[in-house]
Amino acid sequence: MLKKTPLNEIHKSLGARMVEFGGWEMPVQYTGVIDEHNAVRNAVGLFDISHMGEIIVEGELAKDFINYITTNKIDKIKDGGCQYAAVCNPDGGCVDDVISYQYNPQKYLVVVNASNTDKDFAWFTENNMHGVSIANVSPQYCQLALQGPKAEATLQPLIRFPLGDLKYYTFCETEMKGIPIILSRTGYTGEDGFEIYGASNRAVDLWNMLMKAGEAHGIKPIGLAARDTLRLEPSYSLYGHEITDTVNPLEARLGWVVALDKPDFIGKDSLEKIKQSGVKRTIIGLEMIDKAVPRQGYEIENASGKIGVVTSGTFSPTLEKSIAMALIDKKAADHDEFFVVVRGKKMKAKKISLPFYKRK
Repeated sequence: MLKKTPLNEIHKSLGARMVEFGGWEMPVQYTGVIDEHNAVRNAVGLFDISHMGEIIVEGELAKDFINYITTNKIDKIKDGGCQYAAVCNPDGGCVDDVISYQYNPQKYLVVVNASNTDKDFAWFTENNMHGVSIANVSPQYCQLALQGPKAEATLQPLIRFPLGDLKYYTFCETEMKGIPIILSRTGYTGEDGFEIYGASNRAVDLWNMLMKAGEAHGIKPIGLAARDTLRLEPSYSLYGHEITDTVNPLEARLGWVVALDKPDFIGKDSLEKIKQSGVKRTIIGLEMIDKAVPRQGYEIENASGKIGVVTSGTFSPTLEKSIAMALIDKKAADHDEFFVVVRGKKMKAKKISLPFYKRK
């Protein structure tokens, strides 16, 4: 049986088309992908992301554990800071990508991908060499994402905390009209915005307040389809696409979250060797020349044959072009033109710099 977020009935009442996603019944779209996508780029959109997982790590050596289980250097952030990182296996492949919220060096909230929650919790527990307390608290939380240039104007009237003081990748504990929340200035769309965590039994109240407050700014509910086009334009990686258990963060253009200068973390030895010898594969950006929409799994070819696959592809509503990220042989990455094999036909594409889109 599919799992449901606390907002399942709200989505259906809004006319959302519901689909299975990672074991959850989730809204894929309400008014249409392009309409929802443009609402986030130009105004504000509200996402139900309550399917994401939350793991609390506590204990005297919690900071040491986070440093050991993730690739980034947690020492770089302060209390109230958030940090993006990969979680790797000993071979350097990605178990997941996560965001760690530091309450203090003895307490962290780690947000993980929905489909990986049970796997991550088991991985954390299996590798708990520091004697910390690890709790999967996902069922206790709802999670909403408010994203877009009008996100701050929508949210500010509902809380007393001055949002101008909440910098990018920081968080605070506050209230929304009396409902306790965790509020972070984070997101997955390339726009300014916030992620809001509250008790599961207050999800409907939080959703309705935000939708009401956003009416004057053109707020729309946003489904999974637009979430994917929005994350692909700024070239954000997605587990199961750009990163997997057999793709390491150096191949996936995530070397900036791999701190090889810290004492130790799972996968460090393998990643050091990979960096010294050079990656064998790399992620590149593609723009279609021929008329076609590239999709995950489509083969990439050059004159010598297959050199890789599309990891994510779509028609970009903002750029009005078909774009893709692809994992290809590093030796072939110096070329500028490739073929994407679409239903047996070789369609021309050219390499372009990433990200495809950057907020001005």
